[in-house]
Amino acid sequence: MVTVAFIIAFFFAMNIGGSGAAATMGAAYGSGTLSNKRIALFICAVAIFLGSLSGGEVVKTIGSGIVPTTILKTDVVVIVLAAATISLFAANVLGIPLSTSEITVGAVVGAGIAYQSLYVGKLLWIVSFWLITPLVAFSLAFFISNWLKGKTLKQNKWIGFLLIIAGFFEAFSAGMNNVANAVGPLVGAGLLSVKYGIIFGGLFVALGALLLGSRVLETNGKKITTFSQLEGCIISGIGATLVIVSSLFGLPVPLTQITTSAIIGIGTTKNGFSIWQKQIVIQVLKVWIVSPIFALAVSYSLIKLLLHSDIYTAIAIVSVCFATLGTISLKKTITEERRSFHEHGGGI
Repeated sequence: MVTVAFIIAFFFAMNIGGSGAAATMGAAYGSGTLSNKRIALFICAVAIFLGSLSGGEVVKTIGSGIVPTTILKTDVVVIVLAAATISLFAANVLGIPLSTSEITVGAVVGAGIAYQSLYVGKLLWIVSFWLITPLVAFSLAFFISNWLKGKTLKQNKWIGFLLIIAGFFEAFSAGMNNVANAVGPLVGAGLLSVKYGIIFGGLFVALGALLLGSRVLETNGKKITTFSQLEGCIISGIGATLVIVSSLFGLPVPLTQITTSAIIGIGTTKNGFSIWQKQIVIQVLKVWIVSPIFALAVSYSLIKLLLHSDIYTAIAIVSVCFATLGTISLKKTITEERRSFHEHGGGI
C-alpha cells in the first residue's frame, strides 16, 4: 500500500504540472511572446521545480491542517490521492484548467467527514480565500486594463522580456503552492518528510508540465480571449503575487482560478460582459464548482466502500456525482451542436 501511495502521488503530481502549465505560461504563450509551446512548457517546468523548494508551509497545511494526522493512515492516503487524481486527470483530458488545491482539499475533507474528524475553522479559512483571491484577481485586472485603455503603449522586446519574467515567477508560485497537493497527504501519514516531499514532488510536477501541459496551455492562452504583451504582464503579475503571498501563510489557493479570473477581467474590459457567454468560460466555471464536491464525494465513497464496507452509501453518492458530470457534458454537447447548426446556416 505504501508503494501504491507513492505511485498515485507522483502520477497526481504530473497531472498537477499538466494542469498548472496553462495558469503560469498561458499569458506569454497567448500573447505570442513565446510562440513555441515546448519552450513555454520548459520554462514553466524549471520555475515550478524551483518554487516547490519553498512550498513547505503549504505541505504542512495539507498534511495536518485540515484533518488530524491520526486518520491519515496509508490506506486512507491512497484513497484521498486516488480521488484527487481521478478528478484532475478528467479535467486534463477535457483541456479545462482546474484548481488542484480545490480537489485535493475536497478529497481530504471527504476523508475527514468519513471519520467525523475535521478542522472546520481552518477549512472555512481556506475556502474563504478560494473566493477572495479570484475576485481580487478579476478586479485588479479589470481596473488596471480599464486605466490603460485608450493610452498609447508600444509593444517592444523589453515588454516581451518582462512578460516572460512574470510568467516565470507565476510558475514559481505554482510550484510553491501546488506541490503540496501531491505530497501533503504522504507527509501527513509520515511516509515522507517535508524536505524530500518538496524535492520529489517538484520533480514530478515539472515533468507533468512538459508532458501533459499542451492542451491546457492552449485553453488558457488562446481560447478565452486575446491579449497584448502588457496585458499578459498584468495577468502573470497578479497571479504570481497573490499565490506567493498566500503560500507564505501556508494557504492552498486556486492558482488556475486566479489566473483565469485575471484573463476574464481583461477580456471583460475589451469585449464587455459578453465574454461570460463564451462556452469555454461557462464550462470552466461549472468545472470549478463541481470539482471539489466531486473529489470529496469520491474520497468519502471509496472510504465507505473499501474500508467500512458500506456499499449502499458509496453507490448512492457515486451515482449522484456521475449524473452531475453527465449533465455538464450533455449541456456542452448540445451547445456545440447548436453552434455548428448556426455556423452552417441551419444545415449540418
